[in-house]
Amino acid sequence: MAEKQMKVRIISPERVFYEGEVSMIELNTTEGAIGVCPGHIPLTAIVEPGILKLHEAGGVKEAALMSGFVEILPTQVRVLAEVVEWPEEIDVKRAEEARIRAERHLADKNWDQARARAQLRRSLIRMQLANRK
Repeated sequence: MAEKQMKVRIISPERVFYEGEVSMIELNTTEGAIGVCPGHIPLTAIVEPGILKLHEAGGVKEAALMSGFVEILPTQVRVLAEVVEWPEEIDVKRAEEARIRAERHLADKNWDQARARAQLRRSLIRMQLANRK
């Protein structure tokens, strides 16, 4: 029996990042990490930074998804992403520099701590994903 599939479309301001069929998509939202399979109840959520996983017939594709919105319907998922990158698109040196800057900002109590934590999280996600390839 063939595995059930659902359509996924991920759009960023620059391009259609991904369009295809998957058996499951995993991503982080402000309510926590979720896994979505065909037949999921309708849901709209705000995306949190994390590693996006697309379960295709040939394996799992991963990407760094930093922010945006997700609309989930029983047969399709749409992600409007502000920032999303494949592992090979990540500049590891730039991510490491961003990590160092964020840690410096966290040490400076005059700096916006929430912003510095967000910068650190984004840089660590990029580095984690880039180091997997």
